[in-house]
Amino acid sequence: MFWADKIAEEIKNEYRDKIVLQADSGQAKGEAIIIRDEKTASGKIHVGSLRGVAIHGIISEVLNEQNIKNKFLYEINDFDVMDGLPVYLDRETFLPHMGKPLCNVPSPDGKAKNYAEYFGQEFIKIIESLGFKPEFYRSSDLYKTGEFNEAIKTALENADKIREIYKKISGADKEKGWLPISMVCQNCGKIGTTKAISFDDKEVEYICEENYVEWAKGCGYRGKISPFDGNAKLPWKVEWAAKFSVLDVSVEGAGKDHSTKGGAREVADTISREVFKRKPPFDIKYEFFQVGGKKMSSSKGAGSSAKEIADSLPPEIFRFLLLYKEPRQVIDFIPDGDTIPILYDNYDKMAEDYFTDRKGDYKRIFYLSHTPQQRAEIIKRFLPRFSQIAFLAQMPHINISQEVEKIKAGKLSDEDESEVEYRTRYALKWLSVYAPEDYKFELQTKEIPLKAKELGEKQKQALKIILDYVSSKDVLDGQELHSKLHEIKSDLKIEPKELFSAIYLSFLGKVSGPKAGWFLSVLDKKFLEKRLNEVVSS
Repeated sequence: MFWADKIAEEIKNEYRDKIVLQADSGQAKGEAIIIRDEKTASGKIHVGSLRGVAIHGIISEVLNEQNIKNKFLYEINDFDVMDGLPVYLDRETFLPHMGKPLCNVPSPDGKAKNYAEYFGQEFIKIIESLGFKPEFYRSSDLYKTGEFNEAIKTALENADKIREIYKKISGADKEKGWLPISMVCQNCGKIGTTKAISFDDKEVEYICEENYVEWAKGCGYRGKISPFDGNAKLPWKVEWAAKFSVLDVSVEGAGKDHSTKGGAREVADTISREVFKRKPPFDIKYEFFQVGGKKMSSSKGAGSSAKEIADSLPPEIFRFLLLYKEPRQVIDFIPDGDTIPILYDNYDKMAEDYFTDRKGDYKRIFYLSHTPQQRAEIIKRFLPRFSQIAFLAQMPHINISQEVEKIKAGKLSDEDESEVEYRTRYALKWLSVYAPEDYKFELQTKEIPLKAKELGEKQKQALKIILDYVSSKDVLDGQELHSKLHEIKSDLKIEPKELFSAIYLSFLGKVSGPKAGWFLSVLDKKFLEKRLNEVVSS
């Protein structure tokens, strides 16, 4: 069973009393299952943040398939403190804003409503382009509209208990008299620099300390104000637990970094139970989405941005990347390696299961990799290998459709032609941005590459046999030529590396290239014979 279907069944079990199917219509008449996820818009949002989106989003889609009433909420957290300055922003411009809520920091382009909206809107567009349709909201609204007022009051009244929970679960030792609140300074507007001193059931007294944190300077103001209606913010672990209650969350997963013993999720769950008197949501623990083996940070600019990857992959391939591994498995994505060609190959294998109507997870994964809008029109078509299209796209003398017809061994349908054009477009994007040198080829048509003139006698002997074979054929077949190359290798007792590097050096000026038999078969026959003759004679 595909992991999302399995988790959906567990959720149905967990909330069977909440989910009531109406027998005559199959529609749920019970309460909606609230699924929630969030991201702090502190900078360019990286591709790793989409894993949570995809996990929660696909659970919502699976429940929708079964007519289970649910709502997928996605929070753009814009009330978090600006506590890190992204390396790609001007330091002088934004340093004075360190310590303020993100929603009160100006937009980098001067056009968006604020800093958080500038980055948040870009992420929203990416989420929607992948076919996920959550209801977006901002954390600042929860505070400013008063929805968090009761939770803030409860947290302040239970400050001692929360302090004990921090100590018991995570070992964090909060000083006596510590209050779980950060006030927005009435003088400088900063929230990360304020220390709450007391609460009298109506107002919190605080001081904006100059050196309270290393990354921002407080103004020294001392004041007293109500903590309600957007004047204050809960610490994030307390805030997380409060959101479970305020938004009535049923399902919310968390990444590995938050899900360890004594980690943020365990603290939030305990606060939820013991302070807000609410059972925590159904948890889905998931592993990191890494780029080149590294977890990413929005503020540090490490890794690849979600926008960059979304611009380089079709929605169904991107969704496939996000969904085909179980949540507890790491996704290690190397865009400038061979990850993308392999990703297409795996997608194509699962497509074969889908179109041949085989049963199993592969068929299900292929189907769910398409957006709900795409699923109505998944048409059977020939899927040429992405790596082959990437090669052909670099050969200006080649008609790509004609070559794909040879690979298919049949005429291309309109759907096949569309797929060729589609993959060619994305192959060119990949080649221009991410493709490693091994995948980049330029046919050396004008003269023999210098290194081809330095080939050994056995290498030239092998090329002479290839020349004779090519000259004897009216039409070249890639598979037959592939078999011939291996025959030559055995007969001459030449090392594979010597044979194939001789071929690639002669035509590309480099020691590696695409599958040799197929590569030679797609070249113009006269040019192929001329070049082989030139190299053998040099």
